[in-house]
Amino acid sequence: MTTQPTSSSTTASPTAPTPSAATATVFSGYQKKVVGMLAFLQFAVILDFMLMSPLGAMIMPSMAISAKQFGLVVSAYAFSAGLSGLLTAGFADRYDRKKLLLFFYTGFILGTVWCGMAQTYEMLLTARIVTGLFGGVIGSIVLAISTDIFAPQLRGRVMGMIQTAFAASQVLGLPFGLYLSNRWNWHIPFFVLAFLGLIGGLIVLWQMKPVNAHLAIPQEHSAWKHLLHTVTEPRYLLAFAAVSFLQTGGFMLMPFGSTFVVNNLGISIHQLPTLYVITGICTIFIGPIVGKVSDAVGKFKVFIFGTLLSMLIVAIYTNLQSLTFPLLVVVNVLLFVGIFSRMIPVQAMMASVPTPVQRGSFSAISASIQQLSGGIASVIAGHLVRFDANGKLLHYETLGHVVIGTSIIAFCILWRLQHINARAAVETVSCPA
Repeated sequence: MTTQPTSSSTTASPTAPTPSAATATVFSGYQKKVVGMLAFLQFAVILDFMLMSPLGAMIMPSMAISAKQFGLVVSAYAFSAGLSGLLTAGFADRYDRKKLLLFFYTGFILGTVWCGMAQTYEMLLTARIVTGLFGGVIGSIVLAISTDIFAPQLRGRVMGMIQTAFAASQVLGLPFGLYLSNRWNWHIPFFVLAFLGLIGGLIVLWQMKPVNAHLAIPQEHSAWKHLLHTVTEPRYLLAFAAVSFLQTGGFMLMPFGSTFVVNNLGISIHQLPTLYVITGICTIFIGPIVGKVSDAVGKFKVFIFGTLLSMLIVAIYTNLQSLTFPLLVVVNVLLFVGIFSRMIPVQAMMASVPTPVQRGSFSAISASIQQLSGGIASVIAGHLVRFDANGKLLHYETLGHVVIGTSIIAFCILWRLQHINARAAVETVSCPA
């Protein structure tokens, strides 16, 4: 078992939380800078992943590769990211989290440059694998840093603001990336992203303080035992299962979303950028609001609301036969309200599950499971749907049923985890060490 921290070891680190920090309800100036830096890093990583889909129409003819080969290029990132999380989990708590973040972020930038330089299918596939190996771990390190620096009553707002990176990648990143590729070629967006990412990394190097309070806690000598104790802790297994089902649901619908909108609902393909931009602008505001409400009324209550809303919208959306563009925008925004109302409180709740000495390994394994579950869900979705003679997507409502089912299972698991954590907290208060 991992040795529990003593009071002396906790105060030995210069970055250990102070009593005032533990009860803080407002952000300090430094914390605001940290949120901004972490959000930017997330923006870069998410944009790198999302760029591949719209650039596919240019990459495939340029390299003379098939849709199956391009699908492998896309999924290679997810699977290599999942493998990377498992490989690094045993070592994730042995280093200053800032140094660990900069190490993997440097690899991510180099992988992005490699993608821009790729001239052959094999070179692009290898570049995406390398980018996934480094980029797939960054989200887990960001989560661990957020948990180390921010008190529990601030984490909902922190996760809400960091999640605006997803919306920003839609509003700013995708249109800009498509403009660059149309103006020059598909290589340029990767070079520009790498340059912007380099600036962000230098700011983190210069502005972020060491995140090493967990190093004052006695560590296990064996990285293998550290990993083993993390993956065999019953509470953690419940958390991993919940993450898996939540991620499976999301990746079921996403790969075929634009195809369903155009081929089944009759929306023009030229209206898709407008749909993404409007949805992205709305979610930029939705994320911080959901985070603030989560801290105010309770994270699990907001998760329940998000689950019910997303299940309702998914049931309606996947069974539509036709829809006007304004109504589609409304449905899409409501769907993202439900998604964010699940995702943000869950991330804040997960941050409180592991002990400080296992926070890095827990986050790395959780991120790995997210990537692997997403990749598997995309493969399953591809086998469940097909096209008819007119190009319409068939059985999309089946994906909706699967998403609703996984949402119910995830809710039951998190409800159980919530009660276990609450009972453990009461026992800790009743029987102090």
